[in-house]
Amino acid sequence: MQESQPPEHQERLRLVVPSRSDVLLRNFTEVVGGPLGFRAAPGVVPPGIFTVERVLILLTVLAALAGTLLKGYCRANGWESPTQFYATCYSDFPELFRNRGLAEGQFPIVASGSQFEYPVLTALIAGVTAWLVPGTGVTNARILAYFDINVALLAAATVVAVLATARMTSRRPWDAAMVALAPGIVLAGTINWDLWAVALLAVGMYFFSRERLVLAGVFIGLATAVKLYPLLILGAMLLLALRTGRFRPLLTTAVATGAAWLAVNLPFAVANPSGWAYFFQYSADRGAGYGSPWFAYNVLLNRLRGQELGADAVNLLSFGLFAAACALIALIAFTAPRRPRLAQLAFLIVAAFILTSKVYSPQYVVWLIPLLALARPRWRDFLVWQGIEGLHWAAVWMYLGQVTSAGSSQHNLDMPYYVLAVAAHMVAVAYLMARVTWDIYDPTYDPVRRHHLDDPHGGPFTGAPDRFRLNLRTPADPGARRKAASDA
Repeated sequence: MQESQPPEHQERLRLVVPSRSDVLLRNFTEVVGGPLGFRAAPGVVPPGIFTVERVLILLTVLAALAGTLLKGYCRANGWESPTQFYATCYSDFPELFRNRGLAEGQFPIVASGSQFEYPVLTALIAGVTAWLVPGTGVTNARILAYFDINVALLAAATVVAVLATARMTSRRPWDAAMVALAPGIVLAGTINWDLWAVALLAVGMYFFSRERLVLAGVFIGLATAVKLYPLLILGAMLLLALRTGRFRPLLTTAVATGAAWLAVNLPFAVANPSGWAYFFQYSADRGAGYGSPWFAYNVLLNRLRGQELGADAVNLLSFGLFAAACALIALIAFTAPRRPRLAQLAFLIVAAFILTSKVYSPQYVVWLIPLLALARPRWRDFLVWQGIEGLHWAAVWMYLGQVTSAGSSQHNLDMPYYVLAVAAHMVAVAYLMARVTWDIYDPTYDPVRRHHLDDPHGGPFTGAPDRFRLNLRTPADPGARRKAASDA
């Protein structure tokens, strides 16, 4: 395969073509004439008007339109319970517009007595988009306009995330098609503002891959001001800094991240300290949320008449398990025969956070999609995981329909099936973590490194020699491991 040839055998680097390099896509293309011919030279011969990025933008727009069509029932009939759950068109936008003072012109956090359970930059987005809605008061027309404005902006944010993902790997821009066409984004991307954080983090990772560390930190800090999970990327950078001994890139990025986060948060904290602190207090006090393993566990215990876990117990267990998972990921990072890639470690850390967190809202699936596209761009595993997440997404709405209305039994989902859906989501994410870990220990299975790339997302860590590595008395070379196993 031409994509597998070393760079020295080529005059110019060719793009990795999915229909050639991915078994699933190669077989799928048989219905339309087979994979791209080997006489074609993507990356060498100009493609004309159909560049990779233009095609990716088109795919993203089509996926955004599909996501909007899925909300058609609620757009036509309004967002009311339980029908918004049964029609699987629930979104936080109408709920917050009606019940957080946005329709009356109250700006989140800043307004006196405001209690807005989201970080500062999310509150800023919510407030500014509410100002863009014409008219006054709570009306169906204004609710629809607020929803449509936010959905349009989220589509633009998704385009940014797709382009940033495509540009992070010069030879593999088509991996970003996973983000552009992701069923998880189509189904859950318009539930909340999470795609803003996804886009900002993707831009931050792009700048880090280009070693523009201050800009990388600024965008990571802005992403953290939308959702807290982007801060976890610094954990992956810390592990690489410890392994390579290069701490300056980590410190520069971390300082810029903190400065950007403070620049956004300080004005709100000064203007209304209690309103600003409400998000942190709410996050600490809330119990297990729908979709999380802790909520499923409590539902199961309730049916069995057992003792449910309180908020304090869930906080302790969630933090403890996440800390244990991070320690295990650190062990993987330090014992792997070859330095792991930044995207691999970032995916493992964010996935561990999702599995152990006391809250797993259906839209959290969008956090992992770009990271998986960078960490393990394999379409078979990706589509299987997305299918299971789709079942989990539907199960949450069917269960909420039952909880909020106890309506017709033909639309409801009983507890055992809901718990099974949560368990299936957890197993799918854990499987992806296992596959990424396998790639780390044996880079010959890594779809990125098998094309003679080191770490296209690693920035200053790319090509860095090891300064610290733990040897657990296993052969350091993957080939030596396989030879030792065959000799045994």
